[in-house]
Amino acid sequence: MDNGRIDDPAHMRALAHPTRLRILGLLRASGPQTAAMLGELIDEAPGTISYHCSRLAGADLIEPAPGLGTDRRERWWRAVHESSSWSLEDALDDPERSLAVSALDRAVARTYAANYEAYVDRAATYGREWVAAGTSSDRVVRLTVAELAELGAEMHAVMERWQAVGAQHVEGDGSEQVVVLQQAYRWPRV
Repeated sequence: MDNGRIDDPAHMRALAHPTRLRILGLLRASGPQTAAMLGELIDEAPGTISYHCSRLAGADLIEPAPGLGTDRRERWWRAVHESSSWSLEDALDDPERSLAVSALDRAVARTYAANYEAYVDRAATYGREWVAAGTSSDRVVRLTVAELAELGAEMHAVMERWQAVGAQHVEGDGSEQVVVLQQAYRWPRV
């Protein structure tokens, strides 16, 4: 699996739905699952999940995972890529694409906020060591465009290194899935 670049506004709009973002995230984090399994995690009916899976498949974000079920009626899904990317910059001159990217970015931001709230709500159940090892901070620094681009490249390189470390772990070896969120952008000063 690699990075899936999303350039089609219709694919961006398909992913901008909160349930579809959750489905794609669960398939990436936990591997192939059925609509019934996903429905249990998301608290949605399997029929609703199947519809959303079909929309994600139409956008080339997930695909059937044949050979996993014991029943021919059981349809398993898997993510096509381990991550997705899109560019707001590339959409600036195309109004349709700009609207689609904006909708997707807003949906992703809401998902990030909901995930962090869930972490805060459950932190006491994770154990002191895991909570102490986590980090959350923000800083406002003054940079040029070139320096901001360099910062982004350095952050990407650090994440690549740690992703390689994480690939060596298996369930049961003391490791857990960790969310890494990195953002760097011009402060909008609202």
